[in-house]
Amino acid sequence: MPKVGMQPIRRQQLIQATLEAVDQVGLNDASIALIARIAGVSGGIISHYFKDKNGLLEATMRHLMMALGDAVSRRRAAQPDNSPRSRLRAVIEGNFDASQINTPATKTWLAFWASSMHHPQLRRLQRVNKHRLYSNLCHEFRLVLDSSTARSAALGLAALIDGLWLRSVLSGESFDAPQAMQVAFDYIDQQLSKTDS
Repeated sequence: MPKVGMQPIRRQQLIQATLEAVDQVGLNDASIALIARIAGVSGGIISHYFKDKNGLLEATMRHLMMALGDAVSRRRAAQPDNSPRSRLRAVIEGNFDASQINTPATKTWLAFWASSMHHPQLRRLQRVNKHRLYSNLCHEFRLVLDSSTARSAALGLAALIDGLWLRSVLSGESFDAPQAMQVAFDYIDQQLSKTDS
């Protein structure tokens, strides 16, 4: 009989093992056996908690998305004011947080994006993630720009965040988060300057 309270610990252990396995060998070669070996458990435990590898990948992505949301929330709480500019900067800073740009996380995000094109559950999760980013950006831009301009600015900033992240990850060099954030901050300033004219 499993110990009381063990389920959340075991689930987190398996999620961490998945991140490590994807980092080591990529998603295709991150077998249930390898993930179980890294976690120090039997393969049956993965089936018990997650059903299959896709269930484990979905849980791992939910973990990364929750870490992203937490990073944005922490950044918002640390902003000197509650202006749209500050809240937009917090979203950018959260997307380039260490929890999102470490090697295991970046490899897992890339694997998730590729897999989401073929698996309905992962596709749905990706749509939620995409919509959440766009919606949050659009809300902040709408506070200072007309609706059409705000939608365009939000779409551009979402694409810029994803593009900066992707280019940095695929460059093979260490992630220059300060540079990526500055490019995105400059975009915000450019968009918000439209209210001055």
